[in-house]
Amino acid sequence: MLFDTHVHLNADQFEDDVNDVIERAQQAGVKEMVVVGFDEKTINKAMALVEQYDFLYAAVGWHPVDAVDMTDEHLAWIEELSAHPKVVAIGEMGLDYHWDKSPAEVQKEVFRKQIRLAKKLNMPIIIHNREADQDVVDVLKEEDAGEVGGIMHCFAGDMAIAKQCLDMNFHISFGGPVTFKNARLPEEVAAQIPMERLLIETDSPFLAPHPNRGKRNEPAYVTLVAEKLAELKGVSYEELIEETRINAKRLFNIN
Repeated sequence: MLFDTHVHLNADQFEDDVNDVIERAQQAGVKEMVVVGFDEKTINKAMALVEQYDFLYAAVGWHPVDAVDMTDEHLAWIEELSAHPKVVAIGEMGLDYHWDKSPAEVQKEVFRKQIRLAKKLNMPIIIHNREADQDVVDVLKEEDAGEVGGIMHCFAGDMAIAKQCLDMNFHISFGGPVTFKNARLPEEVAAQIPMERLLIETDSPFLAPHPNRGKRNEPAYVTLVAEKLAELKGVSYEELIEETRINAKRLFNIN
């Protein structure tokens, strides 16, 4: 049984067939999933989905690309939603220097506010990092985010960055890119991550694993990520999926 720690079943790409996508995931052995909301629309959709399916959980936060849009009212709303029994993490949050909608300083301020909220709530955080490795690590250190820990989602950094994250009590999660044919760095890093800190995800509908690269991703494909990681770690597929599921349930405090 697999645990996909990061899905966007709340994305527009699944609007017409989300129930079929969930059914395919179940048939593939995906037992649990965390639906990540990152703005007003996707948070509302995530909450609706977790009410509908007992094996879905939610993370609620604000994406760095849209940091300029987040208000104090949104932060208070996220805090309010965190009391829901199906909300298991705050995020995704972080820094994204690929797009230029939100200035870096605004992103950092919104990131810091969410870390402080998660510490107040004693909840793990889910980190989005695109082209901002050291700045992300620096903010996490400055805010003492290791107090709650969380997930470096769809990790793409090198081992030096991974080591700093591990030292701060974070789990390292891999998705489709670790299966890509040119994925030398993710492969090298994944091979070195301790099993007790390893997680799997799809980030559906984005970043579909090989051989589906370029197509719409969906949670059923997390099996391909797990197969690749089992190969890299030198363990059986069964051991890999069992370990990563235990890790996820422990982190998210799911009995």
